[in-house]
Amino acid sequence: MALRFEPILAEGIAQVSYFICDESAGCAAVIDPRPDADIYLQKAQQYGVPITHIFETHIHADFMSGARELETRCKGSAKIFVSVEGDAAYNFAHEPVREGDEFEFSQVKIRAKHTPGHTPEHLSYLLSDKDEGEPWGIMTGDSLFVDSIGRPDLLGDEKTDELTQDLYNTMRKFFCKLGDEVIVYPCHAAGSACGPDIGDRMNTTIGYEKKHNPFMQIDTYEQFKKAIQDSAPPVPTHYPKMKKLNVEGPETFGHTPHVRSLSVNEFEEEMKNKDTIIIDTRDMLAFGGGHIEGALNIGQRPILSVWAGWLIDTNAPILLVLPEDKDLERVVTLLWRTGYTNFKGYLAGNMRTWQESGKPIKKLPQLSVHELSQNKGQYQPLDVRKNKEWQNGNIPDATHIFLGELSNKISRLDKGQNLAVYCASGYRASIAASFLQIKGFKNVHSIPGSFKAWKAADLPIESKTEN
Repeated sequence: MALRFEPILAEGIAQVSYFICDESAGCAAVIDPRPDADIYLQKAQQYGVPITHIFETHIHADFMSGARELETRCKGSAKIFVSVEGDAAYNFAHEPVREGDEFEFSQVKIRAKHTPGHTPEHLSYLLSDKDEGEPWGIMTGDSLFVDSIGRPDLLGDEKTDELTQDLYNTMRKFFCKLGDEVIVYPCHAAGSACGPDIGDRMNTTIGYEKKHNPFMQIDTYEQFKKAIQDSAPPVPTHYPKMKKLNVEGPETFGHTPHVRSLSVNEFEEEMKNKDTIIIDTRDMLAFGGGHIEGALNIGQRPILSVWAGWLIDTNAPILLVLPEDKDLERVVTLLWRTGYTNFKGYLAGNMRTWQESGKPIKKLPQLSVHELSQNKGQYQPLDVRKNKEWQNGNIPDATHIFLGELSNKISRLDKGQNLAVYCASGYRASIAASFLQIKGFKNVHSIPGSFKAWKAADLPIESKTEN
C-alpha cells in the first residue's frame, strides 16, 4: 500500500501540519496539529486507519496547539508525544521524546533529532525507509524554513544570545551536513512571523537551501548573529501568551467552541461589560457604512487569526458581528487558532436586526485615493504597513506606524488631525481606523484600495528609509 504523507496548510497563521500513514500498518501520525482537528479525523477515515501518534516539534508560540483537542477526539486511540529536551515540562498527559527516539509506521521510520535555537526543546523528525539508514525527508518544525530559519528571540532578551548560538550550531553542525537530496517539510509557510521572510513554497530541499538560504551560507557566528537580529520582524503580542497556554494544555471541546445567538437586547446587555471586545468581521465598506460604536473591524479573511492576536487579549470576552449568520463557524475557527475561546455570543441576524431595532449606528468615513490627492493639505496620511512595505514606497508626507505596534505608539498621533489611514489594499487600514475610533479619534478616515489604488491611479510616490 502507498505511503500517505500530506501537508495541511492553515491559512492566515501560515501553519503547516502533517498527516502520515501507511495503510498496511493500520495507524497514522499527525505532526503539529491545529485545534480545528476535524481535517485529521477525516483523513484517517478516508484511509481507514486510526490516529495513534500526535507529535509536537516544539512548544508553539504563534498558534494554539491542537494536540490535546485531537487526542480528545481520537477517544483513546492516540497519545501525545512531546520533546523533553532542554528540561521542557508540560502540565498535561504526554509521552516524552528525546534525541534519537524512533517510531515506525510500516515501512516509514521517524527519528527525533534535537535542533535547538528557535526554542530550547525543539525537535526535528527525520524520515527514512525502515530498512535504509539515510533519510529522504525531515520535518523541521520552526528550525529551518524555505529561504529562512526560526527566530531565536521569543523567550526574551535574557535567552536570545544563548538560543542564537544554539541555532547557529544547529545550522552548521546538523542541517548543513545533511544530504542535498533530503526534502525539508517546515511548520510554516510565507506569512508567518516565526522567521524572517519565509519563502512562498510549501517545502524545499537541503541542497536548495544551501545554495539560496542566506542563513545557511554564513560561516561565522558573529555574522550569523547580526543577520538574524537585523532581520527579525516585530514579535506579535500574543506569542508569549500562546506559549504559556500550550505548556499548560489548552481547553478541549470535542467540537468547534459553541457561541450563543443573541438578540439585540441580549447583545446590548453583554456590551455593558467594559472588558468586552466587539469584533465586526464584515467587509471594510460595509463596516464604514454603519457599525456598532466601539466595534473593531477585522474582516473574515484567514489573516483575522493573526490580527486578533496582535490587538486583542486572549482572555477578553468577545462579541461577534458577522456578515451572515452562516459565517459563524468559520470566524470562530479562525479566532480559536490563536487562542480565543471566551465568546459571549454573536448578533443574530447581523447588522440588519440592529438597524431595524432603531439602535445607534456609527460610521467610519471612507476616503478615495483621488479625494486624498486632491485635498492632501487637509489630511495626514497614516501608513500602517510593515517596515519593508513602507521602505519600498509610500504616499508623500505620510506618518508610518506598523499596525501591530499602533497601540504602543498611539501617543505619536494628534487626535485633532484628519487622519487618512492606508495599508496595501485597505484591510489593515480599516482595522487601524476602527481601532483609532475606539481610542477616541474623531477625525479618522479609511482608504479603500489603499496603496495599490494609489499606484494604480499613477499618483506620486515617496521613497525613504524607516524613521
